[in-house]
Amino acid sequence: MHPTRIIEIVDKYQGQEGDLIAMLEDIQSRYNYLPADALRIIAKKTGRSLSDIYSVATFYKGFSLKPRGRHLVSVCMGTACHVRRAGRVLDEVERKLDVQKGETTRDEEFTLEEVKCVGACALGPIVIVDGEYFANVQSREVGGILRKVRRSLKGRPLTGEERIFQVNVACPRCNRSLMDEEKLIDGKPSVYVVVAANGEHSWLRMSSVYGSYNIESEHPIADETVVHFFCPSCHAELRTSLNCTRCDAPMVPLLVKGGGVIQFCSRRGCKEHMLHMTPDNVE
Repeated sequence: MHPTRIIEIVDKYQGQEGDLIAMLEDIQSRYNYLPADALRIIAKKTGRSLSDIYSVATFYKGFSLKPRGRHLVSVCMGTACHVRRAGRVLDEVERKLDVQKGETTRDEEFTLEEVKCVGACALGPIVIVDGEYFANVQSREVGGILRKVRRSLKGRPLTGEERIFQVNVACPRCNRSLMDEEKLIDGKPSVYVVVAANGEHSWLRMSSVYGSYNIESEHPIADETVVHFFCPSCHAELRTSLNCTRCDAPMVPLLVKGGGVIQFCSRRGCKEHMLHMTPDNVE
């Protein structure tokens, strides 16, 4: 760690709205975790107490106080994945990487974590590497997944700027379609869900064009509002145990027709999203 770089980061953001979180995000992006010395420098430069800085750093799941690997491997151990022998998958990942869950490999390539549920129960067991979903994973497939990541073939989510196309989506709980063929947005069938925000339940339609953020809602929803999404058929809440890496709001999962998962942030105005699908699903 270079103290002068930390000081430059503090000076760059100090005085701006949300400056502490911006500083921590910038530091973690450089070092892949938050070194203790960096937090002491922030405290000294800003006049904040070290305990307050630690409170913020430990509150948001996106921050880590321990060194993390270049690749984050998450194994879902939610009920649906567990009964499909996700435990064996986790054991095999631990064996292949020679680490226990919550640890980082000696070469600092991989960090392994266990998550409770990623909201894609129909596709379990699920392994996620750097935002890319691997569905119906068997323990014998773990080695191939890790080799793929090591070769850097993928291992990162797509962004809307890279690819724009339509997706057909369904509820990850009951597998029923969420597509409204009669109501078009961006010239394509819209995605119909029920939402709760500011104490009100209402309908909401979203564009099914990946890369578009156009919506229509029964009631206006202010920016920064965390919205709760529900399936209109089974009424299950659509959320995962994973939080947005930008704002820490819950991520909303949807199944992609033909195989795959898309997730987006539940906070109005945040554009964080992750996608894993096969080329055959693109229209």
